[in-house]
Amino acid sequence: MIITQFTIPFELCDLNTYINAERTNRFKAAKIKKEQTESIAWITKQLTKVDVPFKLKVVWYVKNKKKDPDNVAFAKKFILDGMKEGGMIENDGMAQVVGFEDVFIVTSEPKVTVFLYSNE
Repeated sequence: MIITQFTIPFELCDLNTYINAERTNRFKAAKIKKEQTESIAWITKQLTKVDVPFKLKVVWYVKNKKKDPDNVAFAKKFILDGMKEGGMIENDGMAQVVGFEDVFIVTSEPKVTVFLYSNE
């Protein structure tokens, strides 16, 4: 059963881009993490607080198939941190997050849709 869902109306940073930023300048990578996390926190602030263990399903709408799925899905880190910073979840540990599912769809309009499912 879906607890809640939300859409991030833009593409998130992939792992290769983040690693290259770290190699260039650690402050550049920190800026990426801060901006991505704060953007998601802003989106999730208006949502109902989730206080039960949940499964996270993320639908990644990507421009093409050039990036490996694991590089794209790395951005779950920003999603969960943003949900925590926005007050939507208390924590993002194993007591709260009990599983993940990733789906990839090629589209001309990149975005990310996140679904939280009850663990029951």
